[in-house]
Amino acid sequence: MGDRSVGEAEFDSRLRAAVRAGDAEAVRDLLDRGADPDAVDADGLPVLCAAVATCDASVAEALVEGGADADQVLPDGTTPLWRAVDGGSPAVLSAVLGKEPRLRLSQAARERLLGLARDWYETGAVEELRRRTGAPSPAATVRVQDDEYDWVDLVSLGGLTVRAGHGAILTLLEWAFRILTPVDELIARAVGQDDENHVNWSTVRWILTQRRSLETWSAVVAHRHDRDPAHRRFVVDYLRMRGILDTSPYYEKKESELLAAWALEETDAEILAKVLDVFTGHDHPDQEAIGLRYRDHPDPRVRREVSYALSADDVPRTPAARDALLTLMQDTDAEVRLRACTASMRDDDLLSEITRALLLLTEDPNAHSRGAAVAALAASQDRTSAVADALAELLDDDNQLVRLEAAYGLALRDDPRTAEAIEQVGPLGDGFEHDHRADALWRWRWRKENSA
Repeated sequence: MGDRSVGEAEFDSRLRAAVRAGDAEAVRDLLDRGADPDAVDADGLPVLCAAVATCDASVAEALVEGGADADQVLPDGTTPLWRAVDGGSPAVLSAVLGKEPRLRLSQAARERLLGLARDWYETGAVEELRRRTGAPSPAATVRVQDDEYDWVDLVSLGGLTVRAGHGAILTLLEWAFRILTPVDELIARAVGQDDENHVNWSTVRWILTQRRSLETWSAVVAHRHDRDPAHRRFVVDYLRMRGILDTSPYYEKKESELLAAWALEETDAEILAKVLDVFTGHDHPDQEAIGLRYRDHPDPRVRREVSYALSADDVPRTPAARDALLTLMQDTDAEVRLRACTASMRDDDLLSEITRALLLLTEDPNAHSRGAAVAALAASQDRTSAVADALAELLDDDNQLVRLEAAYGLALRDDPRTAEAIEQVGPLGDGFEHDHRADALWRWRWRKENSA
């Protein structure tokens, strides 16, 4: 028994160190081996509080999944969950909240958490910190990543620091407690920061896609008529996310019709381009006609979407669509030309024109345009020497990804210059372990070495 206690104490010590180091994998391993998920640190607080204080969502998640009690009352009367709400990081709150919190928390506890989040959101992070600290000096604000995709403001004043994601936290808590906040109120929270990568925007978008009633859908899409462009941008972003998450035939038809009508009405070029982008992901009989309507639009962002409208799957391409694509392949905007080529790749009648346009794009000063053109040429069915020679010339490009695409294209053609091309690509760093191009080069070399 004594030996077991010593072992447990050692695991707890290692757990504290792993939490401080932000090593979520080590935390999971130690919990699996018997460490106490509620082990206390030197300050007498559970290690979950340390993860919350440093906004380490991955460690907090590991602890909660390993059994840490997010609801235990601390000496100051708070709980780790309370501190997660107070800290303002939606990613940390999501990690600490756990599954079905409405079933484990009392009504009074839920209302206290909602009240805390609402006070922060309505007061504002700067003013709340000023109220708490009494500091008259200006606050320092910087943008930080809250999770892999979304950002939030980190606000510091009077020695206190907080992430200003309380609008997103309030939205998350309401949904977790199954409070159906009015759609208009949620969208107002989202567009307060007119950026789809802000935590308020992305959280509202996610929660509204989870509320799958016709009533919610109708209330959201009604905002496409709002005079504020931010509201319209939110609607198209919501429909884009729904297209990824929801494949219901009922909504597919409704959304296709709505987007077709919207594409004919929208006057803001940026939003129109976004509408066309989402619209071309749906099947609609007027898709080509709408694409032709905008082939000469003055804004290149709109013209970039036209090629996809003219290249619907399983629909024969009309002469008008083919002529429009040929025109787009000669557009003044490189991205318009590139998209016209890639959208038409399966059209044998256009292959020679596609090749000509792509060969010109390989000389573009922009590395992205060059790389995309090389990738399209590499995968092209055009096996002429002109394409192979162009790929070989790009092996001297300063950009390694361009060289990789060129070598990949030569390997697909079993070109005798492939061995030299592989050498010119150079060593590939981390992240290429499962890359299809690197794999093709390895297989080409293996076949040559083992051909006997």
